[in-house]
Amino acid sequence: MNSIRPAYQNLDLQPLAGQWRAGSTGRPLEVVDPFTEAPLLRIALASREDLDEAYRKARDSQREWAAKAPAERARVLLEAVKIFDERREEIIDWIIRESGSTRIKAQIEWGAARAITLESASLPNRVHGRIIGSNIPGKESRVYRVPLGVIGVISPWNFPLHLTARSLAPALALGNAVVVKPASDTPVTGGLLLARIFEEAGLPAGVLSVVVGSGAEIGDAFVEHPIPAFISFTGSTQVGRGIGRIASGGEHLKHVALELGGNSPFVVLADADVEQAVNAAVVGKFLHQGQICMAVNRIIVEAPLLEAFTRRFVERVKALPYGDPSRPETVVGPVINARQLAGLKEKVATALAEGATLLAGGEAQGNVLPPHVFGNVTADMEIAREEIFGPLVGIQSARDAEHALELANQSEYGLSSAVFTGSLERGVQFARRIHAGMTHVNDIPVNDEPNAPFGGEKNSGLGRFNGDWAIEEFTTDHWITLQHSPRPYPF
Repeated sequence: MNSIRPAYQNLDLQPLAGQWRAGSTGRPLEVVDPFTEAPLLRIALASREDLDEAYRKARDSQREWAAKAPAERARVLLEAVKIFDERREEIIDWIIRESGSTRIKAQIEWGAARAITLESASLPNRVHGRIIGSNIPGKESRVYRVPLGVIGVISPWNFPLHLTARSLAPALALGNAVVVKPASDTPVTGGLLLARIFEEAGLPAGVLSVVVGSGAEIGDAFVEHPIPAFISFTGSTQVGRGIGRIASGGEHLKHVALELGGNSPFVVLADADVEQAVNAAVVGKFLHQGQICMAVNRIIVEAPLLEAFTRRFVERVKALPYGDPSRPETVVGPVINARQLAGLKEKVATALAEGATLLAGGEAQGNVLPPHVFGNVTADMEIAREEIFGPLVGIQSARDAEHALELANQSEYGLSSAVFTGSLERGVQFARRIHAGMTHVNDIPVNDEPNAPFGGEKNSGLGRFNGDWAIEEFTTDHWITLQHSPRPYPF
């Protein structure tokens, strides 16, 4: 390890209300390496009482944190970036071991989390109020932009470090306190490591808590609690709908940002460069075993290129190295757990039963499922209708560009998408007709930059992350007026 500092210790403890301690339920959570299936550590789960203490301490700590000068909050974020660099290999190693990430993906995730932290360091000085006109004589009308208060973050297991940091870093930078509930499969990279990093960077105790608890015990309470003003959730559409209902229909109304499921179309038009499209499709589908909400889920190829694209794509996929994620050359590592693997095997069986043709595949080895490609896929098949979240993909044929667009939009999801064409401007016109939050011309749908709006349409979620859009999400307007001269009233 190249870090100049000793590795973090005692990651079986949680930062709860300003103190690192065990969860008070006493029930253990065993964190397991998805590839070796060996235990990494045991964590005593937190209770509802622990959650309540964390939220109350966050509320009390937030006022002082928000009152700090913008330069002081920025300094903490910049120090965290420095620690990201110094602990790079330690962080990457945890991503590999805890989430089954290949080294390639772990390096990308480390870079993404670092980038959003660096971007967030600029946010304290990018928050602006406004002076607006008034029709009332003698009145001055001001709009102040202020932090929401306490933010609750629920993060997933697939990109745990980045998808926690994507909400955590801007929320802190803008003067909020944060309570994180990481996924049970990835509590270290989804929260505990980040808490250590920000503590080391000088974040005051209590401004950030990480509550590792079972969803059955604290899941609803995390959202229902009266203190958090905003819930940021990344995960499945089914769970996201439930969070949205609680946040909007409960006793305490919340702001929400929901980044949910995807079914990304990857459209190849007849004038596309086949080799360019194939290379992108392989990466866009099989990075992190396809366990990415933006991953290529449906490949849609205009008929004149179908045979050439399919032949070359299958050749490339069959040559992908799979297995041990710690090996630098590995492209496809393990899926997160046995339950996920079982679900993927069911999808394979269903695709075959519905008439799809298996063009590439293989038997699972432990939790490693070799990449699967299916031909003769139609839009009504399960493999085309539902999010896959694994190393499986189907290829559909489109009669022409209009049919390709129709197929691309034939989904309840609308997160990310891609179109390949020989004409960039034609690609833009096609992209603007795709009903999605993000579309990339001649690139993969897996894109996330810290200064660009990230989010989806339809059942893929609500709200936008990153840059100026994060400022909008994590702050609110406070209108204040000054009546400089006595105002005449009607009675």
